Amino acid sequence: MGFTSHCRHSNFSHPWRTLLAHLVALHLLHLGSAQFRVVAPNDHITANVGQDVVLRCHLSPSKEVWSSDIRWFLHGTTGLVHHYQNGLDLEQMEEYKGRTELLRDGLSDGNLDLRITAVSSTDSGSYICAVQDGDDYAEDMLNLEVSGQPLFQITHPWKVALALVDTILVGSSVVIIIFLHRKQAAQSRKLSESFQHLPPPSNIF
Repeated sequence: MGFTSHCRHSNFSHPWRTLLAHLVALHLLHLGSAQFRVVAPNDHITANVGQDVVLRCHLSPSKEVWSSDIRWFLHGTTGLVHHYQNGLDLEQMEEYKGRTELLRDGLSDGNLDLRITAVSSTDSGSYICAVQDGDDYAEDMLNLEVSGQPLFQITHPWKVALALVDTILVGSSVVIIIFLHRKQAAQSRKLSESFQHLPPPSNIF
């Protein structure tokens, strides 16, 4: 009885083991047939509020991607930061309209770089660069950190103060020169009018 039960269990599990082996083999075959992968830098990208920033990604091995479907999106959102396909820029999230540009000079070399202009603190986050080329698909992620500090920081206050004093002195000098010039012109005009009102010299002969 025990032997019969063991045989039935073995006969039942054998097809499933075969199917599982085929599925694993197909999965490995699919991985091995991938034509490219997307590579993003490991380091965080940092920028200050108001700056322009370039998010860089590239294909490995490199290949031209002019006709590929290239998508940049912010992790955790459903909208697209930038969408490029077959030479055209397509719809994107409202908050990124007019602020993104796929740098097409690098498409021939497999570069997927995206420029974002005038970044704000809300642009911070993880960005995913995804490429679809026929049946092949790959993606990678990079992180952008936008600082709330102003673009230009005052590192030497005394220099700013000195520049302000110089500006005031130059402005004051200009005002004084204009005042003296007008005063001199007024005096010259008054003197000229005085000579006009003098009686003509008498003829002593």
